[in-house]
Amino acid sequence: MSKEQEDQNKHADQQEQAEQKEQDQEQEMADVMEGQILEDQEAADEESVEAAHKAEIADLNNRLLRVQADYDNFRRRSRDEKESAAKYRAQGFVEELLPALDNFERALSVKPEGEEAKSLAQGLNMVYNQLQEALKKEGVTVIETVGEAFDPHLHQAVMQVEEEGFESNQVVEELQKGYKLKDRVLRPSMVKVNA
Repeated sequence: MSKEQEDQNKHADQQEQAEQKEQDQEQEMADVMEGQILEDQEAADEESVEAAHKAEIADLNNRLLRVQADYDNFRRRSRDEKESAAKYRAQGFVEELLPALDNFERALSVKPEGEEAKSLAQGLNMVYNQLQEALKKEGVTVIETVGEAFDPHLHQAVMQVEEEGFESNQVVEELQKGYKLKDRVLRPSMVKVNA
């Protein structure tokens, strides 16, 4: 082999080595870039996952707050219902008793004649007073009427009259007693109202 061939071979080897080195560098650069892209993608994925977790946590916190508020409202409503039930527990019984009270009052309005009738009236009056006391202990009160200003929440106007000595819209006469249980109207008073 001649020197020229050797130089050509050497030159070809060097050129091949340079190309191989260049290819290695390009491959190394591609690997580095691919690694960087993977790292960036992993970081983005981690940020995306972290953002999704934060959003899920915020959603769960909102749900928890709503459930807590609903539970607090439920407890308050339950407590109010229990208090109301205890406060007005006698309502049904008292409403059933009101017609009997009306009949007692009608019976007591009759003037008795004779000793026996007076004695019977006195006994009826005692029973009526006991009933009134028992109702008072339960919180039942009679609605005031005559001379009071007409209140549609407390009074039921069945007649309108014109009488002197009374102002306009003032109750003139009570036709049937009305009753309240604490602050709840059981039965409005039936009244005549001045025009």
